[in-house]
This record gives sequence, structure tokens and C-alpha cells, in this order.
Amino acid sequence: MSTSLINLAYLVASALFILGLKGLSHPRTAVRGNLMGALGMLIAVVVTLLNQEIIGFGGILVGLALGSIVGAVLAVRIPMTAMPQLVAVLNGFGGGASILVAGAALIEAVGLTERDVTSQLTIATAVSGLIGAVTLSGSFVAFAKLQELISGNPILFPGRHAVNLVLLLATIALAAAVAVYPDQPLAYWGLVIVASTLGVLAVIPIGGADMPVVIALLNSYSGLAACATGFVLNNTMLIIAGSLVGASGLILTRIMCDAMNRSLTNVLFGGVGAVAAQPGGGKGDDVYAGRVKSAGSEEIAMILEIAQRVMIVPGYGLAVSQAQHSVRDLANLLESRGVRVDFAIHPVAGRMPGHMNVLLAEADIPYEKLLTMDEANPQFEQTDVAIVIGANDVVNPDARTDPTGPIAGMPILDVDKARTVIVVKRSLSPGFAGIPNPLFAADNTLMYFADGKKALVDLIAALQS
Repeated sequence: MSTSLINLAYLVASALFILGLKGLSHPRTAVRGNLMGALGMLIAVVVTLLNQEIIGFGGILVGLALGSIVGAVLAVRIPMTAMPQLVAVLNGFGGGASILVAGAALIEAVGLTERDVTSQLTIATAVSGLIGAVTLSGSFVAFAKLQELISGNPILFPGRHAVNLVLLLATIALAAAVAVYPDQPLAYWGLVIVASTLGVLAVIPIGGADMPVVIALLNSYSGLAACATGFVLNNTMLIIAGSLVGASGLILTRIMCDAMNRSLTNVLFGGVGAVAAQPGGGKGDDVYAGRVKSAGSEEIAMILEIAQRVMIVPGYGLAVSQAQHSVRDLANLLESRGVRVDFAIHPVAGRMPGHMNVLLAEADIPYEKLLTMDEANPQFEQTDVAIVIGANDVVNPDARTDPTGPIAGMPILDVDKARTVIVVKRSLSPGFAGIPNPLFAADNTLMYFADGKKALVDLIAALQS
């Protein structure tokens, strides 16, 4: 293929990537944006394969078939509630692919002739191996936390910052060794091993509440690793695609940090939630003792009977109980009786950016009813009933009132300003910040202790009867 034709195809693919990202910025255009991005990637892959004059197309076709089968099975079997885990794994696969491709390119170049080993190749290989390895291991630790294979709380050990600093310096030294001595493969694979260890130790101290930020950051890392691999292969398309992913991931990470009023450094090294508060003792007693009022489905149904405006606040408990369809049925029932129903979405509710939006979209809840935090907060004072389903830290008034707490200054949903607050929760256990929630003991709050889905089903039945 001529160079001009290749560059034109890459330009078209790049434009499709940018338009795809633009489409993904709004739920209404997200599907179209996703398809445009996929089309751009198809063009890029086909042109690259034709240009490189690949001899063994049989192996490529086998890999394509296997990958398609795995992707189809995951798409069908993975529930929407487990989407954060899937995203974490896919980030890890991206980092792993960068490690293998960059390593293979270096070995091939060294085996051909010394003239093929340029500074660009060796430096880019070292960067790809370092970032890719951190992404690979860090993503799988994030997956294990989200899947509850290991504790979702921060796992801290003495001297962890010193150990991580030593590992970081070791990876930099090994990366320099790869750049200076490219004919020593042990240097590259040693870099991969040490960087993978650094990735594990960097993510283990981060609690589940900060997983939205970690996933966005690891997504950015996977893009940066792909960009570095593009320099290894001299592939313009891979450089552009990796840069777009890296930049968008960093922007999203910044948005998530702003939503929690915390710096990225605090998220990565703060260890928020390491010491969980126990609802049966300590500060939990001071907040809850004698003040918590519980109610059943029939009492709550009576309150909803006379409500004119209801605001529903979904949290991770909604995802765990897979109650998105039940909450849609409740909203439809209330609307059929003339009640205005909206959904207030906190930016970091759930375990990945946009988690609640994805769940509610799966249940065909209209996008217009999903209010951002800035849109919802001014409306809580005019809300008759706010129903909180499985959310905790994102509705904790301590963020406004306790300047010394771990969530001090974090923007929250002001549900406590509604006339009546119904909190659907299985217990008084704290959120990932590890602190009790005064909202649960507020004068205008009723606790509905039950699994999210069962609570909503019982509430619907009570309303209908």
C-alpha cells in the first residue's frame, strides 16, 4: 500500500476516534460514538495488517476468532453490576499486550542487526514495559477488590511508602538499563517483574470507595502504554489512539478527584477507610444510639401515597442487589399516580465512573430523569421524599459539618434537606470511608433495613394493595 493511502486511512480512523469520544460524552449519543470508535479501530487494524504484509494470517485469524468468542461470552454472561470488574480486567489486558508487543519488537530488532536498535526503540520499549506492567498488575488487584476476592478496605503495612519508593527507583534503573543495553533481555523482563510488584503494592492500599478514580487512572495508563508501544513500532495510529485514551483517562481522573474534593495524591496514598467504624461501638454509638427510626414497607407506602415529588438516590447497594429494574418499576408506579420522580446521581456513586448511569440505562430509565449532583441539590428542599438505595458516603452530612473527618469538604447529595428521607440499607455498617453517617439518625429519616431489591419489591406490593 502507498504511504499516502495509509496515512489517509489513519487520518480517517483518528477522526472517527475523536468523534467517538465526543459521542460518548452524552448518553443519547453514546451508542453511536461507540460504533464510530469501533469502525475507526477496524479501519486501523485492516490497514496495518495489509501494510505490514503479514505472512502468517492463519495465526491472526485464529486469534481473532478466539478473541471474538471470549468477548461475546463476557458480553452475555457478565451482568451490568459487574461492569467495573470487567473494565478493570480489560485495562489489565491492554497493559499486558503492550508489554508483550514491545518486548517482542525489541528482541526482533536486536536479533536482526544493531542498526535496527535506535534510541527511540529502546526508550519507548522501556516506557511501555514499565507502564504496561504497573497497569497489568494494578488492574487485577482492582478487579480482586471489586470482586471481593480480597478485602475492599485499604490494606496497609508499615513502611509501604518507603518500599514503593525503592521499587520505583529500581524500575527507573532497570528502564535505563534496557535503553543502554537492549541486547540484555533479562533487563527488560526484570523491569516487567519489578514494575508489576510496584503495581500491586500501589493499588492494595486504596479502598473500594476510591475505585472509580483508580479505574480511570489505570485506563489512562493503558493508553499511555499503547502510545509508547506505537513509538516502538513506528505506528502513527497506535500513537494517536494511545494518546487519546491516555488523555481522556487523565481528564476523567481529575473529574473524579474534584467530585470527592480530594487530590490524586490523597487518593493514592491517603488510605481512607483503613480503620472502619463499628456501628455497635465507639463513635457509632454516639451517632446512632436511641435515634435511629426504622420502618417497614407498609409505613413507607403510606408516606409515598401523599408525596408529590420523589427523588431516588442510587448507590452501590442497588448494584449489588441488582435492583435497577425494581427501582424502575417503583418509579413507573409512582408516576402513574401523578408523582414526579427523578434520580440524583453522584459522580462517584458505585465502583466506576458512570456506574449508576449505566445500570439505570439498562433498566430503560429515561436519561432526562438522571440529574447530576449540581442539578439535584437545589431541588432537595422541594422534595417530599428522598429514597436512598445503598448509598452511604456520598450522602453523609459529615462532609459539610466535620472539618476533621476523612470526607471533609467532599461534595455530597443534600438528601438530608428533603422533607422525608427513606434509607434502604441492610445494616448501619459504615461506607468505605469507615465513619458513621448522621443521616441515618436524623429526625426526618426512616431506615428501611432490607436487601435493596427485596425492599423495593415489597414496597411496590404495599403501594399496589
